[in-house]
Amino acid sequence: MFKKTLLVDMINRSSETPADRRNFLRGMGLLSAGAVGAGLVGTATAESASAATPSEGSVLNFALNLEYLEAEFYCYAAYGHGLADALATGTGTQGGVTGGHRVPFKSKAMRYYAEEIANDEIAHVKFLRTALGSAAVSRPAINLQESFTGAAVAAGVIKQGETFDPFSSEAFFLLGAFLFEDVGVTAYKGAAPLISTPAYLEAAAGILAVEAYHSGIVRTLLYENGLDAPTNLISDARDALDGAGADKDQGITVGSGGRANLVPTDANSIAFSRTPQEVLNIVYLTPGTGVTKGGFYPNGLNGEIATS
Repeated sequence: MFKKTLLVDMINRSSETPADRRNFLRGMGLLSAGAVGAGLVGTATAESASAATPSEGSVLNFALNLEYLEAEFYCYAAYGHGLADALATGTGTQGGVTGGHRVPFKSKAMRYYAEEIANDEIAHVKFLRTALGSAAVSRPAINLQESFTGAAVAAGVIKQGETFDPFSSEAFFLLGAFLFEDVGVTAYKGAAPLISTPAYLEAAAGILAVEAYHSGIVRTLLYENGLDAPTNLISDARDALDGAGADKDQGITVGSGGRANLVPTDANSIAFSRTPQEVLNIVYLTPGTGVTKGGFYPNGLNGEIATS
């Protein structure tokens, strides 16, 4: 038999809110008028109230929101459709996806890259949904249309009144992918201190590694295709949006000679970290604090971590 303290710890780590914890207890047959059920609920609630950091369930759901966005982007680019309906359900308000269509790839290698990354992101969504179980959030409303145009105008890649469609060409697709990939790396690294369960931490590290592979591929292709100017503008815009005092973003070239900078790191060659709030500033396309929606998430994220 598990000890009561172990059961409480397992429930707290697998759930996001007190309601989730009650559902877990009820499902396990432990929530009743008996002393054991009452003791578990009381202890779980007290531990939740005293926690100074988000629960692991909240952190994983935050990651799931980001994976929904990346999966939808790559699915449309590679296959011309979004996630299956069965992968979009969960707690919170489920939203639709605006924009997105298949990219007219001219290069077979580029198409294969898009398909591989799409499959990776779908797998990430499935993995996180399985890890979270009934506490998994549904896919929020996602905008893959006006959001990209707004980001491109803000970065100076296009002028006001013009449209940026990341699905219209291979070059625009790479620039759209760049907007996400570096953010994913910094988001997972920033979330690492918030995860203490070894299995979850190992999984998050594994996903971070995959996102870093993706980022390296995108940055290399952008450099090889001579897209350093718009790429560097997007990098500067991300750094201005995240609200952090330090520079946590780098373009793909350094200096006036156009020397490659394919691995963005600090002075110790360590990848940058962003807090969830800094990440939200970028995906909401709005700097500052207290922002709850905008940009790629017109109605905000689902889950506890949704305010910048």
